[in-house]
Amino acid sequence: MFTWQREGAIPVEQIKVEDIQPLVSEKARVAILDDDGQDKAPFVSKTIVKVELCPDITHLRIYFDDINFFAVPLISNVTKNENEWSAFDENSGLQYIIRRESGQDV
Repeated sequence: MFTWQREGAIPVEQIKVEDIQPLVSEKARVAILDDDGQDKAPFVSKTIVKVELCPDITHLRIYFDDINFFAVPLISNVTKNENEWSAFDENSGLQYIIRRESGQDV
């Protein structure tokens, strides 16, 4: 089932853990943007070491080591292509972006 992120946007779907699994062990550039597309933090190079659901099953945790992660609400709308995975949380207005550095397909 598809929903629409914004007027004129491409179709999006809800987060599925299996969609981001191909990015594990990959070098990527990650950032969190607000709904105007402005950086909350700059893109940084990271290696994704694992992804898992949080204990209350409301967020997807994307780990960069055994401790540090960012959590994306499962209700976020996801868009993806061969080199980028992006999740938009309408409640907070934040967009989480992971861009593969190697240029390999997602």
